[in-house]
Amino acid sequence: MQDYKWLHEYCLNRFGSAKALEAQLPQPRTPEQLKAIGDDRYLSTLALRVFRAGLKHSLVDAKWPAFEQVFFGFDPEKVVLMGADHLERLMQDTRIIRHLGKLKSVPRNAQLVLDIAQEHGSFGNFIAQWPVEDITGLWQYLSKHGSQMGGLSAPRFLRMIGKDTFVPSNDVVAALNAQNIVDKVPSSKRDMAIVQAAFNQWQAESGRPLCQLSAMLAYTVNH
Repeated sequence: MQDYKWLHEYCLNRFGSAKALEAQLPQPRTPEQLKAIGDDRYLSTLALRVFRAGLKHSLVDAKWPAFEQVFFGFDPEKVVLMGADHLERLMQDTRIIRHLGKLKSVPRNAQLVLDIAQEHGSFGNFIAQWPVEDITGLWQYLSKHGSQMGGLSAPRFLRMIGKDTFVPSNDVVAALNAQNIVDKVPSSKRDMAIVQAAFNQWQAESGRPLCQLSAMLAYTVNH
């Protein structure tokens, strides 16, 4: 496995200067910023991620104001009460994407948000306090307890809300493969632990957030 110095020099050469490189890198939200986000916004983003999966993002995003309306602004206390009859009625609403499995996931994820908020004070507190050196543990938690949060949905949701995470996109996996770390999207606990350890090492060497290291890795294969 290459050290961070190699990664930094590769990206510097690609972009030509440190300033140009920094302009391309994402910034995670601080724990305080994550805590300040309301539970309704977390539920909205969870739902948005579920509906984006497998669909053109711009199509889903254009319909999102209608989703906000039919799901009561994603107030989890209200959404959790939506029963089968209500969801069946939504299947007739042409303003939204009528996918019953995804629609059913919204009240289920509302229950997840409420359960976590009850235990931690808010969903934001839970997200903010999860240690980034075990971010794959948070992926696994959301995948296990959330509805339709498998595959890359958990890391992509975390990226959307600004929680520091790497995302094993095709480019990142190709870069990890080139360094003989893993040869496919990490899905087993063993592979996730291996990739987490690699990112933790690069973070210790660089002081950079995981999302920046993830982007830098992608730049080594994405031309």
